[in-house]
Amino acid sequence: MDYSPYIVASAVGYLLGSVPNGYLVAKAHGVDIFKVGSGNPGATNVKRVLGEKFGDKGRRAGNLAAAVLGHSFSLFTKFKGGKGVATAAGGLVVLIPLACLIGTAVWVIAFYTTRFVSLGSILAAIVVPTASWVLGNPLPLNIVTTLIGLFVIFRHRENLKRLLNGTENRSVKKTASMAEKAKPDA
Repeated sequence: MDYSPYIVASAVGYLLGSVPNGYLVAKAHGVDIFKVGSGNPGATNVKRVLGEKFGDKGRRAGNLAAAVLGHSFSLFTKFKGGKGVATAAGGLVVLIPLACLIGTAVWVIAFYTTRFVSLGSILAAIVVPTASWVLGNPLPLNIVTTLIGLFVIFRHRENLKRLLNGTENRSVKKTASMAEKAKPDA
């Protein structure tokens, strides 16, 4: 059995886990977390020193960004993957629920008026970070949310070209005959 994918995944996980999110959150607010509170850069000390809203969100935002990258460039599928929309939405709804609610409303309106999933996703990728900034969420969270939004838009660059050229596919309800055509020959 080839263990190299597990070794690589473990190494990548270690490297991503090594990103000192608590330290970065505190530093963004002018605090050397190693010199205050318990001196620990973990979420508990960051929350104790900077306040409740900072404790877990910086770490979770960093983990979410890693999850979106992992979903989009999976080691297990030769670095092919999705565009990160659902993964980002799933994580961001926990971190910034109101901004995500606004983004979801925009997605729903865009999709049901145009039937373009990609357009809804692109607009939500713009609206969610914008709403996060306007709502005054913590700076590190806003930065990560903005980077994720830009990443989602970048992943949709071919869709954007097709939208501009008028060649993007609309989402339609599948009929029984369409489902049969999509099945591979037996």
